[in-house]
Amino acid sequence: MTTTTTLPAFPFSWEGLKLPDDVAALHAEPVKRVRTIAGDEAWLVSSYDLCKQVLEDQRFSLKDTSAPGVPRQYALTIPPEVVNNMGNITGAGLRKAVMKALNPKAPGLAEWMDTTAHQLVDELVDEGAPADLRAQFADPYSARMHCHILGIPQEDAPQLMRSLDVAFMNSPAPIEAARLNWDRDLAYMVKRLDAPDTTGLMAELVALRGDPDYAHLTDEMLATVGVTLFGAGVISTAGFLTMAIVSLLSRADARAALQHDPGVTAGALEELLRVNLSIADGLPRLALEDVQLGDVTVRAGELALVLVEAANHDAGHFPDPHTFNPHRANAATHLSFGGGQHYCPATALGKKHAAIALDTLLHRLPDVHLAVPPEQLVWRTNFMKRLPERLPVAW
Repeated sequence: MTTTTTLPAFPFSWEGLKLPDDVAALHAEPVKRVRTIAGDEAWLVSSYDLCKQVLEDQRFSLKDTSAPGVPRQYALTIPPEVVNNMGNITGAGLRKAVMKALNPKAPGLAEWMDTTAHQLVDELVDEGAPADLRAQFADPYSARMHCHILGIPQEDAPQLMRSLDVAFMNSPAPIEAARLNWDRDLAYMVKRLDAPDTTGLMAELVALRGDPDYAHLTDEMLATVGVTLFGAGVISTAGFLTMAIVSLLSRADARAALQHDPGVTAGALEELLRVNLSIADGLPRLALEDVQLGDVTVRAGELALVLVEAANHDAGHFPDPHTFNPHRANAATHLSFGGGQHYCPATALGKKHAAIALDTLLHRLPDVHLAVPPEQLVWRTNFMKRLPERLPVAW
């Protein structure tokens, strides 16, 4: 895939108030060469049908994007063997335990989320406006939920959270702090395996130590489940929730739709997921063999990036895609949770997490609004998620 022409740099924009202008031009070229942050060439895939094809075709591999010498989207900030995390969990025989922990119908979990969301709003009200809905609501709500699921102390959430600002950076070169954070967090989770107050998923993993069917598992492998579930889970759920709040506070059509409904209905939640711009980069897949993708032949060893935000705004699949429509018949077919064998295993949990948080926020603070002009929001750059650094609100 060599070329002498200057390729457009990808990602296009870190600002999350609107779809990047570059996306509209992709309609005429749904498989387009771009230059990644790492300096390598990749195929940017943007139409709904072709994005879905890449995600479902096993000739496109997530695991192999971490192989040495392949084109990179950005430098790895986790050990290469951890990139295919759910595949590793399944291969180790841990999928059942993990899926059980991520089930939103687990006894008491929804009630716990509801109580926690109300506690956080209580704290906002007690402190008074203005408040930062990212730092004081979305982030702690997600971090506390993942501590609850893992069965680790709530007060340990901040020390695990401090790693995420580095772990999810998009950098052209390896980051020393990422390795240091990984080593520290892994050591923490190893200690939690022997802590007497460990409950939840970590306790279930501990119980496997005595099972001869799991003799192949090391403490480091068990601890890796905890580190990755906390990191990927928190950054994804908190990122979506933060950007859903941004949509509600900056889009009159979204706010009006939810104000006319008794709560965050299933349709409204799916539409919030569809229009959500939290995924700042493309979902990477490496071609294992030559694959015809529309009018383009992607060669074995080339990198494809699935542009979720473009697929979710493809007028060929979602008529009038820029309008927020909670009654859209096919809203749930969005690709915000990926697809194929790497479809996010925490999809149901993520939806329940967001629905409870948004319902609580809108019920308790019905006139919540941005406390600064939208153009004053500061957006994080070179990060896997679009995030405002702060989300100041009043009510």
